Amino acid sequence: MNVREPAPSEKVPRLRLDELLEGLQAQIGVVRGTQGRLHGLLEAVLSLGGELDLSQVLRHITKAAVVLVDAEYGALGVVGPDQSLAQFLPVGVSEAEQARIGVSPAGHGLLGELISHPEPLRLKELSEHPASHGFPSHHPPMHSFLGVPVRVRGEVFGNLYLTQKRGGLPFDSEDEAVLSTLAAAAGVAIDNARLYAEGQVRERWLAASAELTRGLLSGTPETKVLELMLNRAQDITSADLGVVELVTPGTQELRGVLALGEGAAQHRGVRLPRGGTLSGEALASGQLIVTSEVGSDPRVTYCPERWTGLGPAVAVPMSTGDKDRGVLVLARTAGRPPFTQAEIAPLPGFAGQAALALELADRRRAAEQVSLLEDRDRIARDLHDLAIQRLFATGMTLQSANRFVEHPEATERIGRAVDDLDATIKIIRSTIFGLRDHDSTVIGHGLRARASRTAEGAVPALGFTPSLLMEGLLDTGVPHTVADEVVAVLSEALSNVARHAHTPSAEIALVVRNERLTLTVTGNGVGIGDGGHSGGLRNLSERARNLGGELTLTAPPEGGTLLRWAVPLPDRR
Repeated sequence: MNVREPAPSEKVPRLRLDELLEGLQAQIGVVRGTQGRLHGLLEAVLSLGGELDLSQVLRHITKAAVVLVDAEYGALGVVGPDQSLAQFLPVGVSEAEQARIGVSPAGHGLLGELISHPEPLRLKELSEHPASHGFPSHHPPMHSFLGVPVRVRGEVFGNLYLTQKRGGLPFDSEDEAVLSTLAAAAGVAIDNARLYAEGQVRERWLAASAELTRGLLSGTPETKVLELMLNRAQDITSADLGVVELVTPGTQELRGVLALGEGAAQHRGVRLPRGGTLSGEALASGQLIVTSEVGSDPRVTYCPERWTGLGPAVAVPMSTGDKDRGVLVLARTAGRPPFTQAEIAPLPGFAGQAALALELADRRRAAEQVSLLEDRDRIARDLHDLAIQRLFATGMTLQSANRFVEHPEATERIGRAVDDLDATIKIIRSTIFGLRDHDSTVIGHGLRARASRTAEGAVPALGFTPSLLMEGLLDTGVPHTVADEVVAVLSEALSNVARHAHTPSAEIALVVRNERLTLTVTGNGVGIGDGGHSGGLRNLSERARNLGGELTLTAPPEGGTLLRWAVPLPDRR
């Protein structure tokens, strides 16, 4: 059977049809591929819009970018105020690899090129770019590169970096278009997350301010208000260290009265000048001071070693009108991101409320002092006009009745009673003298006020408020020289309790009785131990001996340590 071969004219249409079908299939593949990328881009954009936590948004952006352009590695670098990378979030590099590589990029070389020139950058071989500085040790090999800026409200927030397209291919214009579209959507998502975070921070500052105000109005002690302020400020700003430094009256010095967190012991109780300190700069400028590296800041020249291990810091003055009360300092450990404007913007108002707390505490103490003095005057008048006159009249009656008594023993008893009345009158007169002697107590320089301030000042170091019992004519029966010694001894004793006793409580008793002053400090903690007779205790013992007194240190049966410091007093009756 003969089969007819197709004529040449019949072969041409079939060939053209085959070519057309093949071309159509290729176009369909391209369309499907493009459609798949568009679906992926849309899903990525939608997933970004549903997240409000900024850290999660940044992580989702980087992961979505890697998937969309089929890259092995990706990263999002957040540009800081100094045009370096404040954050660097890599994808594709394991934690173990990151640990071997070491410090995160700071924004130099090729990464810095995109910071200084925020335009899309696509390279077939990144090592050939003039700004490329190579890779550190243990860094995985990377060749192809694609980077685009991420803008938020027209300002560059950061950059997306993609490297090593899978299959060894270079990134193409379509990859660049997809990544640029994702970057635009990312800018909107980042802005929403930042606005949400700022709103949350504002709510927390408002709640903290309301809590501080309640403390002010309820008469909460000064130390408690300061501790509350510091705790809330650290919590809201996620600071690793918080310090309150108050201005010492009559001097240019600052004193660290409260410190919590990383390296707090370096700041508690420290006296420092205004010059060469971040706190001094804040007081001099009257406004908030920010630094990215507090330990190396040129303004910090006084004991910069106090800030070892710390990086970003902020200092805000605590002032009321023209009066500086102190400074609030917050710091983060080195390597952590700097404080954002949203985090610290409410700080000046918050610190101002703390300064108001101190001012109100001063006014409250002054009002209480005036009320106390008025009560003393009234009691002194009543004692003089009523008690002394009646006792004196009773004594005169007994003396006049004595001549009618014939029994010798009765006469002797009446004489002793008259002598007792006379001694009682002398004691009452001494009491009246003490009640009316306002020269020292009005301005808060009496022994009672000084002992109270010393005990209160030890609270940050102790971690609790010690109980304080005072009895007798402390302000008038104790000479100023002895009072100075008592305050020094009390301060040293409380310091020893804070350093060595590890006690949850302590009791102080300051008593004047029978021409003798006795100070006892009791802590129920560790006890004396082998180092009980330290140089500090020898100093206390010497102070007692110089005044004709003595120091004893005992361990009560119930545990702990009892320090007893006693000295004689001159008779002022």
